[in-house]
Amino acid sequence: MILQSLAGLPAFLVYFCTGLIAIVAYLFVYTRITAHNEFQLIRDNEPAAAIALGLSLLGFVAPLVSAIAHSANVLDCLIWAIIALIVQIIVFFLVRVPVPNLSGRIAAGELAPAIWLGLSSLAAGLLNAACMIY
Repeated sequence: MILQSLAGLPAFLVYFCTGLIAIVAYLFVYTRITAHNEFQLIRDNEPAAAIALGLSLLGFVAPLVSAIAHSANVLDCLIWAIIALIVQIIVFFLVRVPVPNLSGRIAAGELAPAIWLGLSSLAAGLLNAACMIY
């Protein structure tokens, strides 16, 4: 019975590691595109940066979860992960339109712009995830 339960372990490990790699890639790319240094700001105990980055990460992970659940194979999953990353980058540039100097304001510790960016990223990610049911 235990061996039967563990039969799916190889597939689990492949998709779990694929998801982790996609998350690391997302964080690497996303933090290079923004004008503020999220990880340094988080190390400096800046809540605004943590809120914005954390919610954007959730906005990426939601469609990643959908891609893992619905993909035909790992390559298909990675393609949809790249699409999710692109959506998050587009959202970052779009939310800057009504909030001038978004990165500077987040770096200065302003919470409202950070919450705006984070929740916009999460909303786009949830919409993205819903659209990945194919």
